[in-house]
Amino acid sequence: MEQLKTIGRELAMGSQGGFGQSKEFLELVKSIGEARSKAEEDRIVLREIETLKRRLSDPDIPKRKMKEYLIRLVYVEMLGHDASFAYIHAVKMTHDDSLLLKRTGYLAVTLFLSDDHDLIILIVNTIQKDLRSDNFLVVSAALSAVCKLINDETIPAVLPQVVELLSHPKEVVRKKAIMALHRFHQKSPSSVAHLVSNFRKRLCDNDPGVMGATLCPLFDLIAADPNSFKDLVVSFVSILKQVAERRLPKAYDYHSMPAPFIQIKLLKILALLGSGDKQASEKMYTVVGDIFRKCDSTSNIGNAVLYECLCCVSSIYLNPKLLEGATEVISRFLKSDSHNLKYMGIDGLGRLIKLSPEIAEQHQLAVIDCLEDPDDSLKRKTFELLYKMTKSSNVEVIVDRMIDYMISINDNHYKTYIASRCVELAEQFAPSNNWFIQTMNKVFEHAGDLVNVKVAHNLMRLIAEGFGEDDETADTQLRSSAVQSYLRILGEPKLPSVFLQVICWVLGEYGTADGKYSASYITGKLCDVAEAYSNDETVRAYAITAIMKIYAFEIAAGRKVDMLPECQSLVEELSASHSTDLQQRAYELQVVIDLDAHAVAVIMPPDASCEDIEIDKDLSFLNNYVEQSIEKGAQPYIPESERSGALNVITLRSQDQHEASSHGLRFEAYELPKPPVPSRVAPLTSSTELVPVPEPSYPRETYQAATISSVLDAGPSELKLRLDGVQKKWGRPTYSSSPSSTSTSSSQKTNGVAQDVASTVASSKSRETYDSRKPQVEISKEKQKLAASLFGGSSKTERKTSTANQKVARSSSSHVAEKPQVQKVATVVTDIAADRTNHQAPPDLLDLSEAAAVSAPPSIDPFKQLESLLDPAPVTSVVNNGSDGASKTPDLMGLYGDSALSGQSSSLGFNVNVTSESSNATGTDLGRGTAYPAQFSKGPSTKDSLEKDAIVRQMGVNPSSQNPNLFRDLLG
Repeated sequence: MEQLKTIGRELAMGSQGGFGQSKEFLELVKSIGEARSKAEEDRIVLREIETLKRRLSDPDIPKRKMKEYLIRLVYVEMLGHDASFAYIHAVKMTHDDSLLLKRTGYLAVTLFLSDDHDLIILIVNTIQKDLRSDNFLVVSAALSAVCKLINDETIPAVLPQVVELLSHPKEVVRKKAIMALHRFHQKSPSSVAHLVSNFRKRLCDNDPGVMGATLCPLFDLIAADPNSFKDLVVSFVSILKQVAERRLPKAYDYHSMPAPFIQIKLLKILALLGSGDKQASEKMYTVVGDIFRKCDSTSNIGNAVLYECLCCVSSIYLNPKLLEGATEVISRFLKSDSHNLKYMGIDGLGRLIKLSPEIAEQHQLAVIDCLEDPDDSLKRKTFELLYKMTKSSNVEVIVDRMIDYMISINDNHYKTYIASRCVELAEQFAPSNNWFIQTMNKVFEHAGDLVNVKVAHNLMRLIAEGFGEDDETADTQLRSSAVQSYLRILGEPKLPSVFLQVICWVLGEYGTADGKYSASYITGKLCDVAEAYSNDETVRAYAITAIMKIYAFEIAAGRKVDMLPECQSLVEELSASHSTDLQQRAYELQVVIDLDAHAVAVIMPPDASCEDIEIDKDLSFLNNYVEQSIEKGAQPYIPESERSGALNVITLRSQDQHEASSHGLRFEAYELPKPPVPSRVAPLTSSTELVPVPEPSYPRETYQAATISSVLDAGPSELKLRLDGVQKKWGRPTYSSSPSSTSTSSSQKTNGVAQDVASTVASSKSRETYDSRKPQVEISKEKQKLAASLFGGSSKTERKTSTANQKVARSSSSHVAEKPQVQKVATVVTDIAADRTNHQAPPDLLDLSEAAAVSAPPSIDPFKQLESLLDPAPVTSVVNNGSDGASKTPDLMGLYGDSALSGQSSSLGFNVNVTSESSNATGTDLGRGTAYPAQFSKGPSTKDSLEKDAIVRQMGVNPSSQNPNLFRDLLG
């Protein structure tokens, strides 16, 4: 205590310019505060830096002066200037024996250095020494530095000492030790994984401050793995109950609220532990209900505790009484004049609406007021609530409101967010395709290029597919309305590039389909677009392709085509463009115009954008070619997955024999050198059999390559080997060239516990949810009409229409409590990857694995008769993943067997029963390895490979190449 009094006197004298602070320091602080500009402030600080550099160069600086210089350097760093020249002096001051200078040094070091600074290594030894100090103030200063400066590499150096300090007699040291361990967990979780039991033990500390500090690391651990801490639910509930009943000292009260920050942290932890767990949630109902009833709502901190109770109720298993209490709290929040409380009410309403959608109807007028509030944050939060409330009956009103708000803001980031929400709601709950198209037009027109490109592609696909039924009249009307709206929009001065691409595509496909507009009129509009947006190559490409489509449809219909002068000049300009894509499109247009009607109809059929393309994945049309090749001696195709370790015969054939003999490994005894026998093809006898080859004296690699080369050159026609007298040095008589593989698959089924949805309790008394304090204000008819549009259709049964041939599947709703039953119209799915249910990626025409596998192998394979001459090296791949093990958490009851600890805990009002449940985790065998024998790769000759490639090039025609530009535009 005497040291604390001394520090207090020194600080008091320093504030008056006495001991510890000079007049220069006070003048520095005063001049910085009176600076009128940043430039003047920089001049003062730079002058101070020069002064400090000069004075720090003096080797004999008094310690008191050094303390002041470090504090002045802290000012320099705080104002954004570099004071690295003095970092070493701060490190040296941490070694001082004086408590005041040591704490000043630690303060300066923690402000100056980061955990990866080079000078950290110089402080570790000092920290280790100070952690063993008898002065708890020195230990506290060292622990504060540990939280800021210790990195992953230096954690092991101080971790044992920090763990020992958990049992320090001073509560401030224990609390700082918990904070240090929490910091270690954040930096390196594995370093303190074995110390979880210490956190559980400190939860029963006799000091509430230590217990409150322990909640922070436990919250992080529970957020990562809630199931491991389910046994602590009773303990947390007991602590929360004691805190709410004011059993803590008065020092922990804040604005008459008993330890509100501890209550908030406990409610956060209970929300994690009770999520989806009915048994754990039932233990929390009583204490959460007591907080709802007893909590003071007249102060901000009381409202903060109530808001955290709302979040907890929305996370744990639903309870009707708690839901009713949460509804009353939300009603008070929304009736308040404070924008902060209204914001909390809207946020809490958005959380509870997932559990009970009817809650929003009780506060519909308050929601309308928040939607029209000038506070932008409150308005955005209200749009979040409306997004969660959207269904088919109110989607038009909500989306229109969102679009109007999107037009009024200039924040591109939030405008993109609102546009994506509008698109998502329109895709899920569109009442009709016409409304969807008009809504998308508004979004594209006002959000510009902020809209995702996938949305444009989905819109084009919707217009092409129509309603998804067999009603051609409705589809034609849809396309005609789209054409009319796009022709009207083209008059706007500036349109986004993505929207122009959609317009050009629709006009090219359906501009003249209904006969209302002539080809010359549509092409003139498209030429105007290409001319107006000459800097956008993508828009010009879409425009020239649309013009080509219109002329092609006219030629196919037998009508005469007269190209407009502006169109002719556009084609000539694009033909000389630097863009090869625009050049190609222009040349294609010129070629298409010169073709006859039949050829054009085949190349570009009308309304063929969404025709299904059938792809022969197995390439069955190549079966005859494969069979003929195999009969001529070609080998069956070996899949790429089976090629590893296989012997490449062609490589062996082309390899030089001398190089193979000199670099190959020899395992037999050394022999006397003999002249090598040249490899040559044995002459064929009249019976078309090979002459037996005598045993050679050169190495086995040379013999093997020569023998295989002889067979390859001899030809595939009914060749048989005479192996009499040939010594079999390699190979196994039981070797089988056909691969045998077994695959085992196991699936684990997870049995989830279905959570019962509790019925929402309706209040028996109709209570006034709008502001009852202002009864004289009459609600306008516009607000009543808007509320009826947003909330009125909740209890009515939605119309359902079943469509058998539905083509476009709407994406599933993200709302848990609502099951929209809307008319099944063709809406756009956001994921463009699900473009077509029957569509599959076109296969690689050069991959003949499927076709080769179908064809039968040749009756006589000369290579199979060489198996006795080849030494196969089977490749075994064994995968053993998984292990059986058991892990048990220690029984924490042993930690509290000490009578002294239990006595302390009970004496201060904390009656917490901390238990732990042991759990056994048994590993599962993830898979078993399977040995696969190696195979030999027997490829065809070079001549056969060239013939095969030629045939593939001749038949490699993509079905979509009949209309390449059409598919390029549709698929982007």
